[in-house]
Amino acid sequence: MLEALQHPGLVRQLLAVPEALKGQRVWDLFEDYRRRGGSYLFVSVDVLESFSFKFAHQGIAAVIEQRWESLEQVKLARGDYWLALEAIQDPGNLGTILRTCDATGCCGVLLLDHTTDPYDLAALRASRGAIFTRRLVRASFPSFVDWKRRHGYTVIGTSDAASAHYKLINYPEAAILLMGSERQGLSAEQQAACDLVVSIPMRGSSDSLNVSIAAAVVLYEIIQGDIY
Repeated sequence: MLEALQHPGLVRQLLAVPEALKGQRVWDLFEDYRRRGGSYLFVSVDVLESFSFKFAHQGIAAVIEQRWESLEQVKLARGDYWLALEAIQDPGNLGTILRTCDATGCCGVLLLDHTTDPYDLAALRASRGAIFTRRLVRASFPSFVDWKRRHGYTVIGTSDAASAHYKLINYPEAAILLMGSERQGLSAEQQAACDLVVSIPMRGSSDSLNVSIAAAVVLYEIIQGDIY
């Protein structure tokens, strides 16, 4: 919640328990929000607990503006990378992926088909504020494929059966990394829509990584030229 206060325009209203506000930083952010004319209410602990999944330990909660874009608002320029997720079900995984996208400078996430809600409480907690810094788009897989073909964008998929090692690829200067669902990965149809499919080698008995870990591994490899 404190991360949201650092991004003006996201918070519609604050609800605070004055006697429960803890820490100078919390008070400073709250006072700055009030000075900027933000809407707020002082409430009791019982009121805050009545609608909170878990009572905010800082004694404050916020009503947040959800931000969504359409595919047509997304234009890739040189150095831009996006992550497309097909039917990811676990909100914790999605929140962790958003945090990784923020860390790697990935522009945003395209949530395809029945991918879980990034504003789910578990996703919000796992994102550690990255939900407020990354761009979000919802779309169907067919519309995603049509969009990428019309604009000529490069899509990179992942599969344990791919022959191309993820570290031995010259990645393009702008691209979309496509990751499949936790249980099935990318289907044959989804892989066929990719311009390139790479694999992450498994040296032990496991045949795959958690999708959030796999996304982090490949994203950091893609951007390594910008870091080192």
